[in-house]
Amino acid sequence: EAHILKLIRPLFLDELRAGFDRLCALQIGKADKLRALQKRLATLRFLDPACGCGNFLVITYRELRRLELDILKELHLKEHYGKEKHAQAEFSLDEVNRLSLIDVDQMFGIEIEEFPARIAEVALWLADHQANLELSEAFGQFYRRIPLRKSPHLHVANALRKDWQEVLPPAECSYILGNPPFVGSKMMDAAQRAEMGELFKGAKGAGLLDYVTAWYQKAAAYSEGTTLRCAFVSTNSLTQGEQPGILWPELFRRGLSIHFAHLPFVWQSEARGKAHVHVVIIGFGPGTVASPCLYEEITRRDNFHVEHTRLTATPVEVISPYLIGGVQTLITNRSTPLCDVPPIGIGNKPIDGGHYLFTHDEKEDFLTREPQAAQLFRRWVGSDEFINGTERWCLWLGDTPTATLKQLPLVWQRVQAVRQVRLASKSPPTVALADKPTRFHVENMPDAPFLVIPEVSSERRQYIPMGFVRPEILCSNLVKIIPGATLYHFAILTSQMHMAWVRQVCGRLKSDYRYSAKLVYNNFPWPEEPAPGKKARLEALAQAILDQRRELGDGRHGFLPQRSGSPQQSLADLYDPLFVAPGLCKIHADLDRVVDRCYRKEPYPNDRARVEHLFALYETLTAPLAPAATKPRKARA
Repeated sequence: EAHILKLIRPLFLDELRAGFDRLCALQIGKADKLRALQKRLATLRFLDPACGCGNFLVITYRELRRLELDILKELHLKEHYGKEKHAQAEFSLDEVNRLSLIDVDQMFGIEIEEFPARIAEVALWLADHQANLELSEAFGQFYRRIPLRKSPHLHVANALRKDWQEVLPPAECSYILGNPPFVGSKMMDAAQRAEMGELFKGAKGAGLLDYVTAWYQKAAAYSEGTTLRCAFVSTNSLTQGEQPGILWPELFRRGLSIHFAHLPFVWQSEARGKAHVHVVIIGFGPGTVASPCLYEEITRRDNFHVEHTRLTATPVEVISPYLIGGVQTLITNRSTPLCDVPPIGIGNKPIDGGHYLFTHDEKEDFLTREPQAAQLFRRWVGSDEFINGTERWCLWLGDTPTATLKQLPLVWQRVQAVRQVRLASKSPPTVALADKPTRFHVENMPDAPFLVIPEVSSERRQYIPMGFVRPEILCSNLVKIIPGATLYHFAILTSQMHMAWVRQVCGRLKSDYRYSAKLVYNNFPWPEEPAPGKKARLEALAQAILDQRRELGDGRHGFLPQRSGSPQQSLADLYDPLFVAPGLCKIHADLDRVVDRCYRKEPYPNDRARVEHLFALYETLTAPLAPAATKPRKARA
């Protein structure tokens, strides 16, 4: 219920309550204006196009009735009897029964299943009954609506197939609200994909959108030419990664804008097995509003470790799809870096059916039977191996002559197995690759140490563990690699400034960070080249981080602990969010301060300030150059 109020309060309730408070303060004409406000409440129509058991409609109806009751008390009880008196002697039963103008037929909903829709209907009648009891208690007469003459308008239908205008004409609708289903883009069934295809016909990249975006698209089409307001609860994936750059151009094209937003918070159901999902609330509609507002819950602990949460509201000029104030920029995939930095790529992509990859034990067993193959094995590193120190090996054959391979029967069996895997593929490029079974589909093997960034990393870590790897190690396509990166590049990328950008822009795998070359790295606004002294300080701190890892890790580079029984720690251990190594933590904090000062002199109070600065810098770097002013021609003599 508390979460539902986070949506309905900024959508309409706060404005209505504020209007009521202003009227209560009037000295002249208050009664007529209060009656007009009550009549206005009775004209409001609410549509929840994914209403389920009706929770949003029930809370909405309850709050409307409570506001109406306050109006009635102000009109009748306070005027005649004072603040706490009752009107038992003044009002007859018939008069009391005519006081309320609001009824359940103002609530409209669409639900795909029959049973929840019927529950919603009964729940609204129960909410009406409870509101009637509150009115009865206030006025001292039993207020009732029996027999029931009006009903909520709940339609059992697929909201993405149903024409919403048949449920409620747009001109009559006041607000759209609700909590559409959370289904990720890769988790949809065939029917849901077909629905998305019809709604986003022709939209580039629509296959990457989550199912909830279909309700945004339907609401945008439904609200064209009206002044109605909409608000949905959505997973925070809608404001991250590639989805904002795909969805919001479609909505902006229809003249919509974001009117308010609640920054990510955990949505918790009161039911057993309750959901634990990070969500946002986005209020939007045709046109703009005077003061868009960002809402955020801030939690702090007092000296007794008791958590206190308060809601902050920040007015801004405009709200971006990333829920950043002051900018409207959309980040889309970029093929090359925005700034002058080394290009990023992926590691190696074998397409081998796993026949060239070995665990430590599998490799030892293989070499026991075919020791001559030892020189063909190279260390293999993906995201998991890099972060957790897991040991894996790759049989790298490259241009090894066929005659040599045939002298190694077990190796030759692997070559033939890979060839068969590729021939059985439905992908023509993979089938063509079968002619070169010893080569990888993608080969990226730098000849000098290079920087590695795991593609997937836990959101619980303050930093994505990244670091340099020696050239004899082969990286998989599950990491990003930056050949030519220096200590300076490592310093900026492992900073809190870059992490603030990552958290805002990157896509997610479940809730984990999914680092993208085209979206995150290539669009990242790097600072201007720092002064030599500041750059030297950054490089020294970057090296200090590597040295500290070496001291606490495997004694070689600090990135890939060897398989042994020693207490050497992996990067997952060193960056455990519950216990980051104290020395490492201090160096990172020092580095963060220096990187921040590369962007501006004033310190950043939080990551949101960092992100706002980065988005403003991104707008500056991507803005088209202003045309040079031309001098007016002199008139001919």
